[in-house]
Formats: sequence, C-alpha cells, structure tokens
Amino acid sequence: MGGGLKVAIVGAGFAGLRCADILVQNGAQVTIFEARDRLGGRVHQTKIGDHLIDLGPNWIHGTEKNPIAGVAEVTGTTIEDFEGEQIIFSRDGELIDEVTSTKISEFLWSTIDDAFEYSNAHKDSIPPDRSLLDFFKEKVSKTGFSPEEKELCIETCRLWGAYVGDPIERQSLKFFCLEECIDGNNFFVASTYKKILDYISKAATQHADIRFNQPIIKIETEFRENSCAPRKVILTTAAGETHQFDEVVVTCPLGWLKRNKSAFHPALPPRLLQAIDSISYGRLEKVYVTFPRAFWHADAEAGLSGTDPKSTGHSNPNFAQFLDPTYTEHPEGILWNQECLSFAGFPADCAHPTLLFYTYGPCATYIVSKIANLDPASDEYYTFLDGFLRPFYSRLHGYSSSSADCKPVAFVATQWQNDPYAGNGSYCNFQVGLEQGDKDIEALRGDIGPERGVWFAGEHTAPFVALGTSTGAYWSGERAAGQICQFHGLGRLGIGAGRDDSLPSAVARKIPSSA
Repeated sequence: MGGGLKVAIVGAGFAGLRCADILVQNGAQVTIFEARDRLGGRVHQTKIGDHLIDLGPNWIHGTEKNPIAGVAEVTGTTIEDFEGEQIIFSRDGELIDEVTSTKISEFLWSTIDDAFEYSNAHKDSIPPDRSLLDFFKEKVSKTGFSPEEKELCIETCRLWGAYVGDPIERQSLKFFCLEECIDGNNFFVASTYKKILDYISKAATQHADIRFNQPIIKIETEFRENSCAPRKVILTTAAGETHQFDEVVVTCPLGWLKRNKSAFHPALPPRLLQAIDSISYGRLEKVYVTFPRAFWHADAEAGLSGTDPKSTGHSNPNFAQFLDPTYTEHPEGILWNQECLSFAGFPADCAHPTLLFYTYGPCATYIVSKIANLDPASDEYYTFLDGFLRPFYSRLHGYSSSSADCKPVAFVATQWQNDPYAGNGSYCNFQVGLEQGDKDIEALRGDIGPERGVWFAGEHTAPFVALGTSTGAYWSGERAAGQICQFHGLGRLGIGAGRDDSLPSAVARKIPSSA
C-alpha cells in the first residue's frame, strides 16, 4: 500500500499541482521540483499599472463538465462570456461596415465548425500537407461573395492563427480536429486565474515538499540486479544534487521535452521520441497596453465621454481585428495582423482601461526577439512596443493624438519564447506534414511508467478535447496520479470521472466527403 511511496513531480504547473493533490490524498509522499521561484508554470499573473493581468491562459475553453469552470465558480472568479460587438479593420486601415463584418464572421465560424467535422470524419484520408488555409480557400471559392468579400474572408480567417499560435497555412487540416474544445461557451477569466491557481495549489502547498529554483537536468531509472527488487528513479538538479524516488511524474512542457530528450536515462523509447519531435509547439504571445482612460469606450465611467469623433457607430467593441496592414512598416514576409480585446467592458470590479493584443507565429517571434534584452521599465521597451501597437490602437474610435487619455501609461509583453522553462513557446499545436497526430498524443502520455517509474503529464498529454488548455493540464495530472495509484494499489480519493478522447464534432451532422 501507499505508506512510504515516494513520488517526485517535475514542474509545479496545473498538471503537477493536480497530480500532487491526488497523490497526497491517497497516502503518497510527494516532492515537487520547480525550476522557477513560484507555482503555476504558464499560469502566472503580473500587474500593469495597478491592474492584475494574466500572462498565461486567459480563457476557460468550454464549460460542459469542465473542472476549471467548477473551480472558478467555487472561488468566486469572475468570468465573462463575450457576445458583444466585434469590429474589423481592413488591410488599409478602414473600418469594415457592420453588415459585411457580420457576414465575414459568420462565414469564419461556420467554416471552422465544418473544418472540425471534416477533419474528424476524414483524417485517415486527408493528405498530411493540406492546411486549414487550403480548406478556407476552397470554401470561399464556393460562395457567392464578391471578390472583395472573398479577400476579406481569407484575411480574416488568417486570424485563427491567434488561437493555434502559428499561421493557418501551417495548421494541419488532417488533425485540425485535435484543436476542438469542450462543448459549451468559452469564457474569459476577467479577474485572472489567481484564485483558481490558489485553489488548485492548496493541497500541494499544505502536504507536499515543494522545492523552488531547482531545475532538473537528468532523470535516470536505476534497475536492480535482483529482478524482485523495485527500480528507483534518480533525479539530478542543475546544482548537481541527486534525489531518489519510487516514481517520477514529468510535467515539463512539450517544448522542454524537445530540447531535453537527452535528460532521460536510459533513452526514451523510439516511438515516444518520434512523438515529441512530431507534435509542434506554438508561438502565441500577448502585449497589454493600458491608458489613463478607455478612450475607445463610450461609458464615461470607464472611458472617454462625448461623441465618437470618427462617427463609426461602433461604441463599445469587445474585440477588434486588424487585417494584415499596409499602413504600418514591418519586416518583409511576416504576417502582421493582430487581434485585440478590451477590458473596459468587464464587470465593474474587473474593468480597466487596457487592451490585450494577441500576436502569434513569426510576428510574435520578431517582437520577443526585439525586447529580449530590454528592461521593461526602460524608455526603449516602451518606445518599441508603442511603435508596434500605435498603428492599431490609434484606429479605434475616440483616439486623438493630442489627448492625454490616448497616451499609453504602460506596456507588458509576454516572452514565453524566451523562457526555457515554458519550453520556449506557448502550447502544442498540429502542423502540416503531421501523419499520426492522434497516435502521437497517445504516445506522449507514455506507457513506460510501470517499467521505468517515469510518467508523463501536461497539456500535450491531455484528452483530445482539452489539448493546449489549462483544463487539459489539470486532467493530465489527475490521470498520471491515478495511474500511479492503480499501479501501487492505492485508493482513488479525489479522482474524478476524467474525460475520454471523444470529440464534439464526432457526433455532429454528417458532411460530404469532399470539401
């Protein structure tokens, strides 16, 4: 039985924290090794001015039997279902009229639904090099839209890259179904993930031995000469210390695994190594900008009062999309489209005059390369990010270059691609050329635990419907803990029903075999 079972968890993100919770409930002695000086992994908050913001996930993807939605409710976390106004700016910076904007948005979302269903139904026959952009172009060609509307559709569809973390011409159509989320609405976590993180980490902070600032550089299984004796797993820290455990759960991000395959001794099985190499790792970054007042918001309490000087008729947009601009300079060959979200319309206790820009792929890589060596408090940091974003925020109604309300107070930009403990990126995605994406995810979950004492968790090992999400990380930690409990004959305290690999589109309407 459990008694003296010693388990190490590498990483104190959602996967590691949930894994620790289950294991300590069932009698294991748990030690968590965390490379950073804090809990949460990619779930992390900071302040912009006086306002708390999330640097990692902002959303709860789907609410149907989603444990993170349940934690949000228990903790009084404010979540917001965005059904408000969205505006789109054309490539030349002009606001697209509301009728056309609605028409394009409806086409985008219906095509995404079709792509999920088509991918799910035909992934065995779809060529590996066929992209999501190919699917969009084929769908657009069959509409009765005008040439201008067709071009707007394609340019707007490209912004789906902000969801997957890379351009959609790189997104595999064959395995686009693996980007599908849990049924139900997507909620923005308006009051940040802080209370959710505090709740999920409570058991670990109370009952586990958490060792901060201790990166692990070697994970070695030591087999006993006597086959009846249990194998041991030895961890080596960056400081050269070694620690011995009965079982080890590795929750490091996929990007870390890609760069540290040699940390495992003996070498990982060929199929697992192949999966690590095959699944891609996204490049989503965020840039927050806050102002003295939300000049784009009509509510005088939250923003600039008075009439809209540009007479756009769009008073309180929640989202603004900027198609690949011709009106601002940027590196040649890099898509420069942006999507931003306004915090001004949040409930009163969460609202603040801040815009969040999502940037991805080569554009995001360029931005983080330019700020990598800049002090966030420096004029250079401010000037660079303002130069990047001003061409966009200056197109929002209410902007005036002479108004103090329109001069940014501060910027905060994520740099996940510069963070080795985040795997130098954001989360897993599925790019063209991938041949066995679903089988690769199954392989990443690992089947070497019983033999070698090394188990895997993390968003890249989640049920298909939660890959790349905080919910997926949570579920994966619970799964790994449950496997260890079962292997050692422990209890099942705290273990939920879990989630299988079924996808919502698998039971949707049947669509034609060609799209």
